[in-house]
Amino acid sequence: MEVHVRYEGDDDPDKCTARKLARFDLAELHRSARATPPGVVLNPHAERALSPADRTERVIALDCSWETAREEQFTIRGKHRALPFLVAANPVNYGTPFQLTTVEALAGACCILGDREHAERLLAKFRWGHTFLELNDEPLRRYADCEDSSGVVAVQEEYLAAE
Repeated sequence: MEVHVRYEGDDDPDKCTARKLARFDLAELHRSARATPPGVVLNPHAERALSPADRTERVIALDCSWETAREEQFTIRGKHRALPFLVAANPVNYGTPFQLTTVEALAGACCILGDREHAERLLAKFRWGHTFLELNDEPLRRYADCEDSSGVVAVQEEYLAAE
């Protein structure tokens, strides 16, 4: 699966997971929406949840600060999908639902789309990467077993009700 990132460059470069992925040739960065190829776009504002029915050859994330992530920034071509309930494992947002780094979002998407090995390769470059898969093991496996977006939403609702 190809991994692409629409890179805003407004985060601390030393903590930017997208830049680290690019350094290891695990993702391709793009400086504009026009330069970003179409695919499944991870968008927290999307109306549909990502599901195995969205299997694709290309997944795209937007790398920007959570403080500046607005809906209009997601003008990337492709099918826009929201990630379901997942918990961050990164040192900044550890334990916080939905506040994922770019690599966590991409790894979660890879798992849901049936490519857990790719997720492991992406996360292997981060000391805390394995923790993301450990914290989210059950929900990621359950989401990957769903048929479509409505199934993913039903599983997500179980986790949100337990919160």
